[in-house]
Amino acid sequence: MKRAKTEELKTFFESLSDKYDLRVPVKLHDGTRVLGSLSEGEFAIEGGKIPQKPTSVFFPQFDEMFVVTDGDVAMAKPPAKPIMVVGMTAEDLDCLEFIDKFFAENFRDNIYYNKRDGSVVVGVSGRCGKDGEFMKIAGGKCDIELISDGECFIVHPYTDKGEGLVEKLQADECGCGGVHMEALRKESDALPKEDEETVDKASELIRQGKVTDEFWDEIATRCIACTSCNLACPTCTCFEVYDRERDGKMVRQRIWDSCQLDGFMREASGHNPSGKQLQRTRRRIHHKLAADVERWGHRTCMLCGRCDEVCPTEIGIKSVCREIVKRFS
Repeated sequence: MKRAKTEELKTFFESLSDKYDLRVPVKLHDGTRVLGSLSEGEFAIEGGKIPQKPTSVFFPQFDEMFVVTDGDVAMAKPPAKPIMVVGMTAEDLDCLEFIDKFFAENFRDNIYYNKRDGSVVVGVSGRCGKDGEFMKIAGGKCDIELISDGECFIVHPYTDKGEGLVEKLQADECGCGGVHMEALRKESDALPKEDEETVDKASELIRQGKVTDEFWDEIATRCIACTSCNLACPTCTCFEVYDRERDGKMVRQRIWDSCQLDGFMREASGHNPSGKQLQRTRRRIHHKLAADVERWGHRTCMLCGRCDEVCPTEIGIKSVCREIVKRFS
């Protein structure tokens, strides 16, 4: 393993920008941190998770599927350069692992895998969260993990691809090696697990049928259908499809959809099985904490906290789960 300072990492990623479509955390002029190119702002690897949905690099809000010209269909092609995304947290990597599985289930979604195949994913953890907060160490699920000890980053490759890239990094070998990493892992293991325990308990109560319609109705009255929760959630995968004419050609695109919108499940007959806000609000949480547990064997809320941070009426999943546990345990 190597140990690199922030400037050394920036130089390293700059050296790879010719080969990869590089997306790194950058700070814009207004202080906002986003995933972008190094030309868009200041390299900002520290500061915690990126507010935006990090899985959008592989599943963007708008995605071209194919173009029809005089009856000939041209499917979307892989990007000119493979994507390298830097800055995913341990929770983000859990989300990415799930949507990889989702888009490969039954029918492999080539539109998604055009971008995902050949990509490089670099995680970030350790003492580089917001205000120096310690972020959980992923311990895998990425090609390379950058683990901050508060001064530098230990550069830990997990795949052959990651090993090959780290060999090119101009930085010192980590002299303290495994001893130093063991101390950081212990710090990671000691992080509070209260949110995880609360959400798991709420999931159990929902699956046991103990959460009443009256509760969901109460939560639903606070929902303004802004869809911020879906736009921020790294494991939301719903989309709808549009055909549009462009320059004499027919283009099929897909765009993110939201289960919080009235028309989400409306059928051609006019019937809507989720015509009430109560049903839509319940579905959003039941889907991730109950239905997906039955289908995938685990909940698909990975506790990234983005829905709680963006919801203007405080009905993100963590907030609702705390209320469920308080009322129905």
